Amino acid sequence: MEMAAEDLAINVSGMVKHFGPITAVNGIDLQVQKGEICGFLGPNGSGKTTFIRMLCGLLSPNGGEGTCLGYNVIHESEAIKRKVGYMTQRFSFYEDLSIIENLDFVARMYGIKNRLQSVHESLENLGLTKRKNQLAGTLSGGWKQRLSLAACLIHKPELLLLDEPTAGVDPKARREFWEEIHRLAEQGLTFLIATHYMDEAERCHSLAFLLYGNLIAHGTVDEVMKKSGKTNLEEVFIHFMSKAEKENLDK
Repeated sequence: MEMAAEDLAINVSGMVKHFGPITAVNGIDLQVQKGEICGFLGPNGSGKTTFIRMLCGLLSPNGGEGTCLGYNVIHESEAIKRKVGYMTQRFSFYEDLSIIENLDFVARMYGIKNRLQSVHESLENLGLTKRKNQLAGTLSGGWKQRLSLAACLIHKPELLLLDEPTAGVDPKARREFWEEIHRLAEQGLTFLIATHYMDEAERCHSLAFLLYGNLIAHGTVDEVMKKSGKTNLEEVFIHFMSKAEKENLDK
């Protein structure tokens, strides 16, 4: 059933990005409903990060159209940036600043009113209060992940774009992270999450598979498995990769 435009956090079509002769994103259409957790799957180099950066206004598309949170992805990227939280693959905060200093810095960048209150709420919500004075560079992977998520949420975004947020994090921290993701989604927050972990993909409401810049499957977990004729997501992943590689060789 086709969803109304006002029910979609992401509604884009024909998105294209070239880097010289290389086409990183090749005419992608994607719709993600508000409050949905969409898993973004694909091997390294498939175009996931490029697509995410186009959505949040960090890269300009070479083609395509549509909206992100109701704003035009081509002409209103600055408005989109203020409504989106983006968590990069690598830890991107100042390691010689404490947790609270990093969050205060982010709050200042967004020009948040009642800044100190927002910082302390973020510390509390992500369980960081007891560690607030610890230097970011001394944190373990799981705690760095919490700091990154707290910073993404401090300006109260409507959409979170998370690029492999649990890479290199222990299983306990990954589980706790996903529990937090589902809690936030129940409150109406929308997620597009790039991941290589199939157990994480199974916890998503929908999945989008990218290969060589092309969207080759999009739907619920059951719909994607049915399309591939496989019984688990690891087999689905291998199936789509093998199929795409064969098609590339045949060209």
